[in-house]
Formats: sequence, C-alpha cells, structure tokens
Amino acid sequence: TAYLKIADGCDAACGYCTIPAIKGPQRSKPPQDIAREARELEGQGVLEIVLIAQDTTAYGRDLGTRDGLPNLLRRIAKAVADLPWLRIMYAYPQHISPRLVSTMASVEPVCHYLDMPLQHGHPDVLRRMRRPHDLDHVRGTIASLRAAMPDISLRSTFIVGYPGETDAEFEALLAFMQEIAFDKVGVFAFSLEPDTHAATLPNQVPAEVIAERYDRAMRLQQEISLARNEEQIGWQMAVL
Repeated sequence: TAYLKIADGCDAACGYCTIPAIKGPQRSKPPQDIAREARELEGQGVLEIVLIAQDTTAYGRDLGTRDGLPNLLRRIAKAVADLPWLRIMYAYPQHISPRLVSTMASVEPVCHYLDMPLQHGHPDVLRRMRRPHDLDHVRGTIASLRAAMPDISLRSTFIVGYPGETDAEFEALLAFMQEIAFDKVGVFAFSLEPDTHAATLPNQVPAEVIAERYDRAMRLQQEISLARNEEQIGWQMAVL
C-alpha cells in the first residue's frame, strides 16, 4: 500500500487548526503528474493507492475545476487498469458531490470507503469550530453514499472537549455517533494550539473532563464497530 498526495495546503479556516498558517492555501498537483506517479507505484508492485490531501474533495479548485476529484479518479483508474484498490481519505463533508458518489460507485478500482472527518455532532460546537454545521446535509450525504454503495465503509473523526463544549453538546455527539454508526471512528482530546481561534475562546474544558469524555466516546464506538464487524460474518472478500 502507498499514499499518493494529490494536493497540499488548505483553504479552510477551522478554529483549532494551524495547517493553513503552516502550509498556506491548497495547491493541487497536476492530474498528469498524479497519473504518472500512480503508474510508477503500480510498477513497483503497489496493490493499494491511498489518495491524500488536507481536503481531497477540494482537488482542482485552484486549477479552475469545481468538482475535480471525480475526473481525477477516472484518470487514475485508466492509468492503472490492473490496480486492485484506489482509496480516498480526508473528504470534507460539504464537498462530497453527487458526481463523486456516482463515480465511486461505478469506477473500478475505487474502494467503497470514505474517510470523512466531521469533528462533532452538535451544530453549536461546529460553529465555534468554524466547521460546516448543517448536520442534516451530512445525514443526506451519508444516506446517498450508502444507497449507491450498500457495502461502503465510513470512517470519521471527532474532537471532544472543544472550548465551551457542554454536557448536553457532548451527549448530542454520542447520540450522533450512535445514529450514523460509522464503521470506524477516531476520537481526539482537544489540544490547544497557539495562535488559533480556539486558543482565544472562553470556557476551556478541564483536562479531567476531556479525558472522561474521550473514554466514553471510544467505548461507545467500540460497541458500534463490533456490531458493524459482526454484520460481515459470512462475507467473502479479498484483503491485502
């Protein structure tokens, strides 16, 4: 397996993140260069290529292409016709287009898998994070992904203990995790980064509260992941 970076930098302004200050705005790699690198990796015996960027779904916007990732997937699939697996990571929830969903569902070798970092399950926390906060849109996107690819595996990440997070907001996150039932989830304890918007916010959550919330969220996801895994009993699949 190998990672193939398709862009670097980020145009988002998430309140907790220093990546835009460090890396600058997104810069997409030309598609012909990506296709050439994919062929080189396939020639080295790589069986799975994982496309990465801070936001893969924004690929090509700086090159003048509004919805560039579906075209890129098709170009890579044509360039590496014998590759078993092509995987997408770090999909920004608001940038997952219907065209991307249909491309994932129809183009070999694109994996029926998506890593969609959502960061929280309560709209007020998401607003403070300066993240997309329309959870009904997220629900609709996930429903369309599962309708097009019933076997899709979905992963997400969430932050607990973001400044101002109340008990009720945290409980809403747990309820959201239970509702969506992601196959895999990474939970992160909020860590204050200097020179970020989050560092200026009041009501910083005590470390012991963050630790307790982290433990509860991870224990819940263990139960969800186990149930999702048990649904695969009886399946037969190719693995790496």
